[in-house]
Amino acid sequence: MRELLRVLPELARLLGRLVADPALPRGARIALAAAAAYLLSPIDLIPDFVPVVGVLDDALLAAVIVDGLLNHVDRPLLLKYWPWDESVLDRVGRVAGWLSVWVPRRVKTRIFASR
Repeated sequence: MRELLRVLPELARLLGRLVADPALPRGARIALAAAAAYLLSPIDLIPDFVPVVGVLDDALLAAVIVDGLLNHVDRPLLLKYWPWDESVLDRVGRVAGWLSVWVPRRVKTRIFASR
């Protein structure tokens, strides 16, 4: 938990810089903004106080966003703002891909690749 709290500011800066970059496709920008609004909102599909499954909806949404970014946004653009080693991005991408298999690829393509 301490590690997560330590990297949260860096992740917030990463997303802010990425969204501000005009090279980011419009669909990805909208998806990031919507995801941030949902994750910051006190209203959830599954309340966070429910043990284990309470954070599941947030984790799955984050996985879909990361998987979509990695598969539909130019890698050099992501690496431009990624603060850690590229191998960390690859590991995060593998986990996100595994968690987001329930979202059809065509849906992610439609969301993230639109201009």
